Amino acid sequence: MRPRPNISPAAIDRRPRLTSLDAPTPAHQYHFHLDPHRHRSTLSEVILGGQDGLVNVLGVILGVAAATHDAHIVLAAGLAATFAESVSMGAVAYTSKQADQALYESERNRERRHVAAVPEIERDEIRQLYRQKGFSGELLEKIVETITANRDVWVAVMMAEELQLMPVPRGRALRSAARVGLAAMVGSLLPLLPFFFLSVGRAMWVALAVAAATLFAVGAYKAVTTVGQWAKSGAEMAVIGVASALVGYGVGLLFQVGPTP
Repeated sequence: MRPRPNISPAAIDRRPRLTSLDAPTPAHQYHFHLDPHRHRSTLSEVILGGQDGLVNVLGVILGVAAATHDAHIVLAAGLAATFAESVSMGAVAYTSKQADQALYESERNRERRHVAAVPEIERDEIRQLYRQKGFSGELLEKIVETITANRDVWVAVMMAEELQLMPVPRGRALRSAARVGLAAMVGSLLPLLPFFFLSVGRAMWVALAVAAATLFAVGAYKAVTTVGQWAKSGAEMAVIGVASALVGYGVGLLFQVGPTP
């Protein structure tokens, strides 16, 4: 994993500025390439789908393996869980985004009604919002006047500042469903692969090791690309995921149908 560049804003400001006709400035390189912004939804969706698929399917196959010690049954249960989990997670991602958009549209229509019916109350809410940001006096009134002069801007500010709601871009629901579903499938298949090549007893240990290593890597990557200590984040995700999957193993032990090989 590549370490973050240790470049201070002051150092960037002291570097020579180039015109738009020249090559990109060091500041441009830093802002857009060396330390770019991360898209929260994409990262969270991949982690959600991958972690959920891996942990759930690992729990299923460990439980079935503990109960039967039959590789064919383990694989059947694991593959069934893999595809059901992937489709389910993708569907949940899609419907949740659709629900977010429905909520946004509902509240936007309500704000429009309020602006039309009780404009003074809505105008005072704008005033309170920007007073809390530190504006006052003539400047505050100028901000209120500017925002409320355009009804679309007025409603948009109320949605973002007061209700903390943002619209869901067109196509976001389908892209979210695809990312979550694909991540869930990849995560689900990882602990299942050892059962294609090893005995059930050995495959269980390998699956646990693969799952722990994968979860650790994902947790470390999350910390490196956002904030936090990579070792702590990786260990936390690995421990939580493996402990959750072992619950399935414990349930399987309660329903053993054959001798342990």
